[in-house]
Amino acid sequence: MKKGNWTVIFEDNKIIKNTGSEAGTGYEINDSSFWSAPKFSNIWAIQYTADDDTDQVEYRDKTPNSTYDSSVLGDIQQFIDKWDAEHLTFLQEQWDDDTRDESEKGPRPTSYSS
Repeated sequence: MKKGNWTVIFEDNKIIKNTGSEAGTGYEINDSSFWSAPKFSNIWAIQYTADDDTDQVEYRDKTPNSTYDSSVLGDIQQFIDKWDAEHLTFLQEQWDDDTRDESEKGPRPTSYSS
């Protein structure tokens, strides 16, 4: 399987961002209702590149790999939004743990968008 801009590993409930300053950062998303959606039941992993020719969806059974189809799986943004929310939590925890005065560390992060 090729490496995409986003990697989604269903077995681990993990979403990994592979581009930008956070490249290689992955978060386990604890949302069983999200992961248990019927549309994901046979998917092992996704490599998403925003290019239909290089996207790959790997299945749990012997179904051949295919490209990402948003009409079946939903917009890739659903995974990006989950990652962004986890990353914001991480940034906020870092800010909270920073013992410097707020005037030195700046305002607490309130949003994040990939």
